[in-house]
Amino acid sequence: MASERMAEDGSERAPESGAPVPEAAEMPPRPLDSIDRSILRMLQTDGRASIRSVAEHVHVSRANAYARINRLIEDGVIRGFGARVNHERAGQGASAYITLKIVQNSWRTVREQLRALPGAAHIALVSGDFDVLLLVHTPDNRTLRELVLTRLQSMPEILSTRTLLVFEETDLDPEA
Repeated sequence: MASERMAEDGSERAPESGAPVPEAAEMPPRPLDSIDRSILRMLQTDGRASIRSVAEHVHVSRANAYARINRLIEDGVIRGFGARVNHERAGQGASAYITLKIVQNSWRTVREQLRALPGAAHIALVSGDFDVLLLVHTPDNRTLRELVLTRLQSMPEILSTRTLLVFEETDLDPEA
């Protein structure tokens, strides 16, 4: 950001106070109005929607729609734009949720190791009978088996795993 400056340690600092600038995840949530929520629903349905079509859909000017989308991005509400993939058609015919029990206080280490796994699509720290929920997409069951038995179970921070095969997936409509 132009109005911020870098501290000696490389972190961003506010120009007036020199206080650290919070990361998007550390910032308090900003209340969204009905126009912001409509913009989000539209972009979830079609991330390639033009500014013009967004503006027309929510009944604001193009400049207002552009500013709102940029603010949603800067505030960390919109984390990116992407494609919804049919994993089977993309050669990733085996999908599974894998639950993990991990060594206490090892979440950050485990998260970084899981991010590096081929086919890892979603990682969540959760509460309950297990600690982590991992969604993976692999070409076939053999590759899935190797991922679980060779990669995951060899990580010392992982105490146990349970694999739940996905038989069918359905994306939920953001309009619902």
